Amino acid sequence: MNKVLIITYYWPPSGGAGVQRWLRFSKYLPQFGWEPVILTINPAYATYPALDSSLQREVSDSIEVHMTKAIDWFRFYNRKKSDIPTAGFAKTNDNTIKEKLSRFIRGNFFIPDPRRGWNKFAFKKACELIESSGIKYIISTSPPHSTQLIGLKLKKKYPEIKWIADLRDPWTDIYYYKQFYPTPIAKKIDAALEKKVLKTADRIISVGKSLKSHFTEKIPGIENKIEVITNGFDENDFAGLSDTVTGIFTISYIGTLSDSYPISGFLDALLEFDQKGNNFNLKFIGTVSSTQKDLILSKIPKSLIEFIPYSDHKKAIKYMSDSDLLLLIIPDHQSNKSIITGKLFEYIASKKAVICLGPEGGDAGDILTSCNAGKSFYYTDKPGIISYLEECLKKWESGVNNLTQDDLVQSYSGKSLTAKLVQVIQQIK
Repeated sequence: MNKVLIITYYWPPSGGAGVQRWLRFSKYLPQFGWEPVILTINPAYATYPALDSSLQREVSDSIEVHMTKAIDWFRFYNRKKSDIPTAGFAKTNDNTIKEKLSRFIRGNFFIPDPRRGWNKFAFKKACELIESSGIKYIISTSPPHSTQLIGLKLKKKYPEIKWIADLRDPWTDIYYYKQFYPTPIAKKIDAALEKKVLKTADRIISVGKSLKSHFTEKIPGIENKIEVITNGFDENDFAGLSDTVTGIFTISYIGTLSDSYPISGFLDALLEFDQKGNNFNLKFIGTVSSTQKDLILSKIPKSLIEFIPYSDHKKAIKYMSDSDLLLLIIPDHQSNKSIITGKLFEYIASKKAVICLGPEGGDAGDILTSCNAGKSFYYTDKPGIISYLEECLKKWESGVNNLTQDDLVQSYSGKSLTAKLVQVIQQIK
């Protein structure tokens, strides 16, 4: 069986969509004749925004996993490991000098990110594995984008190796990039690293068509080596799930809600929906910034809201199943058309209606429409949002489930997406 080395910072017990993406691929690769070899960081040296120990049970005993130590540059934040900033800095307050200084240090002294403290250890181990196991294919996945520098260095040392760079998010154009206050010099260095990775990798994987276009604009002529493989879902996660009957129309948002996620327009629509005499329960499952929490409580009666702490993946799936309408929010940013959150596909797989707040013509909204799984509205489209809330409530009252296009939904299953990944690997000359 052919071996492929997968270099990923995030692996169980870390939580999040990036972990689940490669956990799924690793699970199904052997069915297509490929043996995944995982290279990741030892959790004792890692800084994870979220932990999900339940995902460890999904790692097959047959998968070869290698872990290395790292230098923890996040100690400069002077924080406990449990309080490391998430990508969108949901737990931080940008109004303090301390937070601004922390971000400035992050953006100018740790390029492309502080997790590059893992790189030299990962590179050394990767060389050992390549030479001892005869590995000819490597995949580096990011964020953190510092992981791509490991692939870049390996490609330089072993030019015969075939290298695939999996870029799940934009790099220097990510919606929270400016929060790091990068200087012109820092921006130039970061952009140069990004372009070098894009030029050097044998193949590039992006999670959506807009992200593919985004990277193509940076390096004209590379469009033919970029493949789109979206995130997806594992059918086993939804097997045997039964809905809990609550007797009230339940709207749920699952995941981190940082200050970069515009929710005010939805809350205004929901308040009017409430004033029309419609009963509902609004749940937030996950980390909600203090600013967003205050905003929510200022607009919606407290008796209608429930805040639930971060839940492991299995529980999060159950919350989806027990909801009647799922809320998806795309950050408001110039590159937000390319943002496709990992949970979108699990939302769709739950076969519950989805309401998306995002840009017009965004990739996430297009996927929802194609699967007949929900509708997307601009952040401030109050009439449209209210109309859809009323439509979903009527369906719920009549017992009508969301009419998803099952054939399209299945194209986002873990096995289907792994088949596409294998095609990408095998097509490299």
